Order: sequence, then structure tokens, then C-alpha cells
Amino acid sequence: MVKTVSAAQANREFSKLMKLAESGERVVVTSRGQPKVQITRVEEPDAEKARRREAFDRLTTWLNSRPVQNFPKLTRDDFYD
Repeated sequence: MVKTVSAAQANREFSKLMKLAESGERVVVTSRGQPKVQITRVEEPDAEKARRREAFDRLTTWLNSRPVQNFPKLTRDDFYD
């Protein structure tokens, strides 16, 4: 969920907004009606590392499931023609 607040309100209620961000809510701070800053929770490094590892594993599984292409056998000299 996203909560939008003005810069003045964010200044007055910063502690409250930090608690909201800690709980997982995204807070967008506006200035003159335009979004300028976003306050979000900082993810733990281990969680980020695990997410990247999972994405890498999904990618390699997908790549390994693709059919092998029948490319012609090339020699080193073929690249110099």
C-alpha cells in the first residue's frame, strides 16, 4: 500500500512515517503536489542475496530447458575469413 504525504506533514510526523515504512508500507513525500521522495524499508542483505540467488536459479533452469541449437562446427580460421 502507498501513503502519500506533503513535505510539511512528513516533517511533522517523521517518526510515524518511519514506523509505517518499517511495517512494509511505502510512503511517498510530495512537494507542491509532485512526488519527490519515497520512504521504504531497507531489506536485509541476506534477504536480498537469497532473492538474487533464487532469480539466478530460475534463469539457469529456464536456459537449461531450452533445446540445443544445431550450430555448425567452426574452427578458429573460420572467424578470420
